Amino acid sequence: MSPDATSLVPGGELRDDLPFKPVRIAVITISDTRSLETDTSGLLLSKRVQADGHVLVERKVVKDDVGAIRAAVLALVDGGAADVILTTGGTGLTGRDVTPEAIEPLFDKRIEGFSTIFHLVSYEMVGLSTLQSRALAGLIKGVFVFCMPGSNGACKDAWDKIIRWQLDSRHMPCNMVELMPRLREHEAHDCP
Repeated sequence: MSPDATSLVPGGELRDDLPFKPVRIAVITISDTRSLETDTSGLLLSKRVQADGHVLVERKVVKDDVGAIRAAVLALVDGGAADVILTTGGTGLTGRDVTPEAIEPLFDKRIEGFSTIFHLVSYEMVGLSTLQSRALAGLIKGVFVFCMPGSNGACKDAWDKIIRWQLDSRHMPCNMVELMPRLREHEAHDCP
């Protein structure tokens, strides 16, 4: 391809003349029944993150507990090690599914489009069963947080068809990587 070549990808195009910028990503599996050894969805996401050229900064399993989930997410946000946090699990409708309740109150801004696009993609795969998911995304202190269901299929679809493209600095007409330097601009203007 020529230096300014492009290739069509979901929702846009990939510009070969732009540099790829790796993003630091953490994966948190939320489950009462999984360990790192039995966590297939977190492993799937971790492998995809690395295969797409990003840096996996942490992978962990956290219990379905609002306090534990918040503590794990805030430790990554406040520690500054991750640009993006991917969570898997706890977005359903059962009594133990508390990921949205734990994370949504932490959002500075919600990314409504992720939930919408996730449901469109999910509908193609599982039909009306997508109604049982409360997938969501938002920003916490300049860190992107994507909360996906715990199934391997849902994680695969969310990463392969949505997130990976928005975390690729070559994706046009726009991507989330280009926003990262400006996510905390308001803090520079806030007075104590």
